[in-house]
Amino acid sequence: MPSTSQWLAFLLASILFIQVPGPSLLFTIGRALTVGRRDALLSVVGNALGVVGQVLLVAVGLGALVAASATLYTAVKVAGAAYVVWLGVQAIRHRADARHALEGLGRVPARGRRSVLTGLTVGLTNPKTLVFFVAFLPQFTDPAAGRVGAQVALLGVVFGVMACASDSVWALVAGRARDWFARTPRRLDGLGTAGGTMMIGLGATILAAE
Repeated sequence: MPSTSQWLAFLLASILFIQVPGPSLLFTIGRALTVGRRDALLSVVGNALGVVGQVLLVAVGLGALVAASATLYTAVKVAGAAYVVWLGVQAIRHRADARHALEGLGRVPARGRRSVLTGLTVGLTNPKTLVFFVAFLPQFTDPAAGRVGAQVALLGVVFGVMACASDSVWALVAGRARDWFARTPRRLDGLGTAGGTMMIGLGATILAAE
């Protein structure tokens, strides 16, 4: 298992990486603005599960395959970007749902499992995170201790828990902002459009990134 100094270095590096604005953070904020705090938190859980899934792929060597294959990397990137853009378009199309619910003109169905699956899909299809794990996690393992794959898996699970905690805080903050807008229900139309536009921009950024 990693030494104490490796754990400390890993925790510090992970905190810094998690706090840098990126796809996961922007996705979380966009979800909180468009579907609300509860479903954003469920999406955060799903995203963290997706991140852990990526780590397990790295642990068994599939992450290195994606990193080495330009075709496979591009396929994963395009799929992830297209899904995030689709989420943004859906948020804009259904921007009046929250207002209708508040005004008693309609009812927004509980998303629950769908929100978790949404976050899971985004987490699994973020190739930048996958390649990052391939280069990042092995630096904090101890080859002399053996079972490097198990060490990578353990580090990845810890990273996923940390990311989940951080993104949950951002979801709560964004959710509070959404609640403020909800005091005047019609403001939610613009809020849904803003969140959807943010996710479309995120998808375009993922697609354009090298």
